[in-house]
Amino acid sequence: MRIATGLAFAAMMLGACGGEPPAPAAPAEPVAEAPAPAPEATGANTLTAEQSAQGWKLLFNGTDLTGWKGYKKDKPGDAWKVEDGTLALTAGGAGDLMTVEVYGPFELSYEWKISPNGNSGVIYLIQEDAKAENTYNTGPEMQVLDNDGHADGKIPSHRAGALYDIETPPDGAVKPVGEWNEAVVRFTGSEIEHWLNGKLVSESSYGDDAWKAKVAASKFKQWPLFGTFAKGHIALQDHGDKVWYRNIKVRAI
Repeated sequence: MRIATGLAFAAMMLGACGGEPPAPAAPAEPVAEAPAPAPEATGANTLTAEQSAQGWKLLFNGTDLTGWKGYKKDKPGDAWKVEDGTLALTAGGAGDLMTVEVYGPFELSYEWKISPNGNSGVIYLIQEDAKAENTYNTGPEMQVLDNDGHADGKIPSHRAGALYDIETPPDGAVKPVGEWNEAVVRFTGSEIEHWLNGKLVSESSYGDDAWKAKVAASKFKQWPLFGTFAKGHIALQDHGDKVWYRNIKVRAI
């Protein structure tokens, strides 16, 4: 009786399986690879020996505004302060804060935190040209924004991580307001990539006909010098809202 029962059970299981081998799993979709992160330093606004060997240079030392100035000015605006080891805009009216040096091609890594309903951005490839009145007349921007609280969050190409007014980032990459976000801008000379919290959120060719068409369809079409330079200054935008930056570093690529 036990033998018969066992045979019946085996037959039942064979029937359930159909005697067929399992179908092979579908191949995984290819995923864009993030830039290799700089090795973690022992503290904020510092570099390890390995980072230095890889060519990373700090743009903010955590204690003062050495290496920074205002756009077409000799020194930073008064409302840019060092606050608890961060580079903070404490009030509007200071003007954009810009590096003294120019960079390109480059990889820029930084962290940002925005205040509720706040707006800022990181602008790059800036030139202090006589025909340009502001940083954004020449340089593209990686948007910094409270997507939920600021009106620009309703405009897809104006959300956090966007190549502002040119490329729309996907949802879900930005952290809630008040939390730190990790950002990377990678500019090769012919391509731009924006990474937010390890996710590729904006990418575009640069300088070719496709780029020129995107600019012509954007608000930047009114400034002929926009997006035409192969190197330039890097700036933190004063949009009138409190914002914090830290661990700002750059390397040539």
